[in-house]
Order: sequence, then C-alpha cells, then structure tokens
Amino acid sequence: MIIVHHLNNSRSQRVLWLLEELGLPYEIKRYERDPKTIRAPKTLRDVHPLGKSPVITDGDINVAESGAIIDYLVRRYAKDRLIPQSDDSAAFRAYQYWMHYAEGSLMPPLLMRMLFEKVKTSPMPFLIKPVAKMISDKVLQTFINPEIKLNMGYVESYLGDHEWFAGDHLSGADFQMSFPLEASVATGTVNSRYPNIVNYVKRFQTREAYLNALEKGGDYAYGPVNNP
Repeated sequence: MIIVHHLNNSRSQRVLWLLEELGLPYEIKRYERDPKTIRAPKTLRDVHPLGKSPVITDGDINVAESGAIIDYLVRRYAKDRLIPQSDDSAAFRAYQYWMHYAEGSLMPPLLMRMLFEKVKTSPMPFLIKPVAKMISDKVLQTFINPEIKLNMGYVESYLGDHEWFAGDHLSGADFQMSFPLEASVATGTVNSRYPNIVNYVKRFQTREAYLNALEKGGDYAYGPVNNP
C-alpha cells in the first residue's frame, strides 16, 4: 500500500487528490507544522533528508517532490489515463511544460511575496521596523508583484482557450498546477480579474475525488470552503 507522508496545508494535498482519482488504496501518515515557525517537524527527516512534504512510500521506493510523485504515480498506475499518450503530440508537450512551470516559474514569486509580507509583520527592534517595511514594499512593488501579475495573466490567457492544461482531459499537469492556483484564489492574489483561473479552480474543486481527498487530508486552508 502507498503511504503518503502528509503535512497539513501543503502540496501533499494534491497527491491525495491524484490517488483518489486513480482509485488506489493508500495510507496517510500525518505530520503537523510547528505553530511558530510554520515548518515541518524534524520527524519528516527520517523519511527524506530535507524533511519536507510530500513524500510517498510505495513498497521499498520513496519518491519526493510533488512533480516527481505525480509523474511516478501517473506513469505507473494510471493505465493510459491522466497523461497524453503520444510523446510527439502538442498535448504531451503541454503536459511536460506545465508540470515544470508550476514550481519552476509560478511558485517562486508567490513564495517570495509571502515571505516579504511576513517580514513586515515580524517582531523586530522598533528602529529597524520602518526600514524593513520600506525595503519589503520596494521589492514587492518593483519585482515580486509585477512578476506575479505577468504569470497570472499568462495562465489566465491560456485557460481562456483550454479547459485543462494538457489537452481536452484532466492530466497530471492539472494536479501539479492545482496548488499554486487554488492557494492564489484562497488568499486573494487571484480574484475576479482572472475569471478563467477562478473558474478552473472551482471546476477541479467540485470533483468527487478532490472532495474525498479533502475530507481525508484534514486541515487545508486553500480548499473550496475558503474560496468564494
């Protein structure tokens, strides 16, 4: 049986969704973030040296990184589903592209925004706080926010012409793209100015397998309950 080393409010939720779509039996081993640092517990290092989630254990095989996990599960268990079959097709090229784009291009500015916003509210000496806020605001305004706007505009345009990210059907690329997009909708980074992204997120969040995974996964701040 596949074991999912699952961290609350993390990318591992999309792995649970994929397993539900595949109809595979799995066991969830839960880990909780440190309430102060918001980081994963050190016990995850017993599974993988970086101590991060998601990681799956499939027999004697451990797979880390959600993109690698999704690709592994799709290729091993999907039986001609969830991946374009021709390696020379436009759909397969889209599949590869969006699988890499999600974490390679889309997530970095979103993560940077979260960190720089956190800097502005973090405890620090009184005299330093105005300087830290000024620097954070400058970086956000001149680089991070424009980069997020550029990327979201790009995704919005693509979804205007495509129901799913790789062809006419749900694929592994959709699981990989799900986390940054639903997190952006839930936090207000994406709003009514991006109707195609909002509708896309609502579309996959109403799937039975997604809702089953949400129920089993537990605490998840970016689910449909939190999205208008």
